[in-house]
Amino acid sequence: MLRQGASAPWLAAGVASLILFAWLLTLAPGDAAGRAFAAYGGVYVAASLAWLVAVEGFRPSAWDVAGAALCLLGATVIVLGALRGA
Repeated sequence: MLRQGASAPWLAAGVASLILFAWLLTLAPGDAAGRAFAAYGGVYVAASLAWLVAVEGFRPSAWDVAGAALCLLGATVIVLGALRGA
């Protein structure tokens, strides 16, 4: 980020958001935290790709889109399994 000419507050905001996420994860019960972290991974992949498109002007390939969709599908399966008590 800094190498692209962005200011240090962007870096600070990113670090702060990661710290906040980690702290919030500690508030959940153990089994729920593991599922939340696993589901977060799928959302993170898709959000990262969306960021590249929106901010960097990146044009994703069909493989990129399929991979992000697969990650979101996995996150959905995890969340639905948790909601059903599995």
